[in-house]
Amino acid sequence: MPGTTPRDADHGSGHRGRNSTADRALDILLLFRDDRLALTASQVAGHLGVARSTAYRYLQSLTTSGFLEENDGGVGFRLGPRVLDLARLARKGVGLSELARPVMRELALAVGQPVLLTRRTGDSVVCLEREEALHTLRLSYERGQVFPVNAGAAALTLLAWAPDADIERVLARPLPRFTDATITHPDELRVRLAGIRARGYAVARGEFDPDLLGIGAPVHREDGTIVAAVSIAALSHRIPDEQVPHYVTAVRASAAELSARVSRMGL
Repeated sequence: MPGTTPRDADHGSGHRGRNSTADRALDILLLFRDDRLALTASQVAGHLGVARSTAYRYLQSLTTSGFLEENDGGVGFRLGPRVLDLARLARKGVGLSELARPVMRELALAVGQPVLLTRRTGDSVVCLEREEALHTLRLSYERGQVFPVNAGAAALTLLAWAPDADIERVLARPLPRFTDATITHPDELRVRLAGIRARGYAVARGEFDPDLLGIGAPVHREDGTIVAAVSIAALSHRIPDEQVPHYVTAVRASAAELSARVSRMGL
């Protein structure tokens, strides 16, 4: 049939493969980034390698379903309300946000620093919630923002307790470097992750953002499965090394409290 490709059908099993129209829709949604908040039909056509009229048809279909909406002025398309609603449902479905907010609020007040709740999704880390502290650094990190898995206290916390197969898959590909302090050599990162597991927490100074110090600890179920990480972020020059243990104690206590709540709720 015209337009049929090997991925449209599994000839060996007789089952249908991925739907190409759905694939293209996902490809379009994944083109949005912090530095690309709107897309035109020409941009989509260039990225997908299709005619402009075909790209426009995909965009119109996503707009009709609410995943996109026309940008102000009618130039291009931006993410629509359905995406925001799905993000809300995703956070609610995890069940952690409601449990974590009071714990995060207490931690932010205790240490005077912003607090993040993150979880690993595939080979990335997603911010589920954040709690700002009064009169301190305001994070530019947004709920739903995706971070790399190899840099920063929250990411390293989650990676350290990931299954060995997941860790090796991450280490098998080139690791991105964000600052001079980012660890990109697989053997060095293996040693770093083993140390984090042994201590029970991660401290990262300038590894993702050169100006930030992060401290993270894991949140786990009763069976020990890691479901998230609680972390704080502070301006690195404001917290000398001798003060780090104080913050570590506070973060670990909050992670332990949230872990107990997760276990009681059976999440």
